[in-house]
Amino acid sequence: MRLSRFAALSSSLLLGAVLALTGAGAAQAAETAALDYVALGDSYSSGVGSGSYDSASGDCKRSTKAFPVLWKNANAPSSFAFTACSGARTGDVTANQLGPLSSATDLVSLTIGGNDAGFADVMTTCVLQSEATCISRVNQAKSYVDTTLPGKLDSVYTAIRNKAPAAHVVVLGYPRFYQLGGSCVAGLSENERSAINGASDYLNAAVAKRAADHGYTFSSVVPAFTGHEICSSSSWLHSVNWLNIGESYHPTASGQSGGYLPSFRNAV
Repeated sequence: MRLSRFAALSSSLLLGAVLALTGAGAAQAAETAALDYVALGDSYSSGVGSGSYDSASGDCKRSTKAFPVLWKNANAPSSFAFTACSGARTGDVTANQLGPLSSATDLVSLTIGGNDAGFADVMTTCVLQSEATCISRVNQAKSYVDTTLPGKLDSVYTAIRNKAPAAHVVVLGYPRFYQLGGSCVAGLSENERSAINGASDYLNAAVAKRAADHGYTFSSVVPAFTGHEICSSSSWLHSVNWLNIGESYHPTASGQSGGYLPSFRNAV
């Protein structure tokens, strides 16, 4: 049976470690198997909020500080395609982002589902309207996650598998947005912040379930972001930014490097 590229890569890295310990063959220790990586998804993958956007990516706002680029820079895959795009929904991924996938693709990363569930509208409603209206909108989003989102995720996951049948696919979730308790001034009540966190957990659970059913790896970013939510002393997430509203509730550069990158790296 021929080794997969991932198995070959693991064997090569193990050999490298042994050679380094025994003082043999530095050149041989550096040898690794080829790896073809494609990064798909929405603004949490494109890097909105982290700055340093590639002007060629236009409204997709792909950042040089986004976790896929950071992983690429650290691991030097033989090929790298970055098609994640700000504002992407499931249908945008299948229609516009899958071009680089092929039978040679080894690794795929993906964040998707938040825009389908109406994340931006939920946050706008909660910031501008009453607590009761906020919580009602959160519950509406959760109903969508129950009834409609699973089928849309299935469509994306199936399309990825059809185009890249041998790829290891890592689906990453979304952080909880608020640290609860204390005297945070974030424009939202404690009940609203708690409801938003609960909705994030609800979305993550649905995404994880569909990913597992397709044989994909789900990686939660919640542990990495714990202690770095909005209202913490060291937030890795933007709160409302009226001067750049598109960056609101997105990871900072530290959130990409300290939150998403290790969560992805540990799942590869």
